[in-house]
Amino acid sequence: MAERSAIEWTDHTFNGWIGCTKIGPGCDHCYAEVLATTRLGVPWGPGAQRRRTAASTWNQPRRWNRRAAAAGVRERVFCSSLADVFDNEVSAEWRADLFRLIRETPNLDWLLVTKRIGNAARMAEVAGGWPANVWLGATIVSQAEADRDAPKLLSTDGPRIRFLSMEPLLGPVDLTMLHYAGLTNINALTGAHGLAMPMQGAGPRLDWIIVGGESGPGARPMHPGWVRSLRDQCASVGVPLFFKQWGEFIAHPAPNAVWKNGEAVPAELEPVTFERIGKKAAGRLLDSVTHDGRPA
Repeated sequence: MAERSAIEWTDHTFNGWIGCTKIGPGCDHCYAEVLATTRLGVPWGPGAQRRRTAASTWNQPRRWNRRAAAAGVRERVFCSSLADVFDNEVSAEWRADLFRLIRETPNLDWLLVTKRIGNAARMAEVAGGWPANVWLGATIVSQAEADRDAPKLLSTDGPRIRFLSMEPLLGPVDLTMLHYAGLTNINALTGAHGLAMPMQGAGPRLDWIIVGGESGPGARPMHPGWVRSLRDQCASVGVPLFFKQWGEFIAHPAPNAVWKNGEAVPAELEPVTFERIGKKAAGRLLDSVTHDGRPA
């Protein structure tokens, strides 16, 4: 779809089909829905027919692959910016066609980002199994979604890279202490399970974290403490962090510290005031630093 993507963490975007259904709070102000319905005439929501894109669109990745091979580089493709690969309302045939295309473009790393991580393993098996050049990402926006979906991502065998797209981040998230299916103390950044487990090598771990605030009409502000916490969590164990943007708002410290029960409020909850200045002006610096981390 895009010869060169404007999304900072990828080189290209590709959509084999267009259309989706909102399934969580991160979808409330979905840019893809607005673009699809107002500019492309594609209906959105449950029961709405997904639209397959043209053959010319499907041929673009082959051109990108040839160019990457000639240059001796790898390029990243964000797949389904206007859809979800693992949408229940997409035919298995379309998904098999996509996985075939991914296998035919081995010089491209395909980033499959989904809000339906629970479907991924089953649907990938039906499509012929995971291609070697897939990076699988789950979109999560809150602690509740991290507890529910990060362990599902980690338990999905096959993808070379597993990552989280935390856009828009709507609350503080601790990836070092997840709670899932009766288990506690799952550290998604090290693979450790339980307090007695070693901190490294205990199991699959996340390879990459992308964080960003919300932009556009109706955007919700993102507390800087939430981002700093994730930065520090990643830095402590060497997991790369990509901070995409603040979104529409910047935060200013509140004039007076707030205390509770004689103790300072945690940094991720410190009172701030927000000023809406627009995405471009707000930028993407975190404490004067650009975070462009990517998996090796």
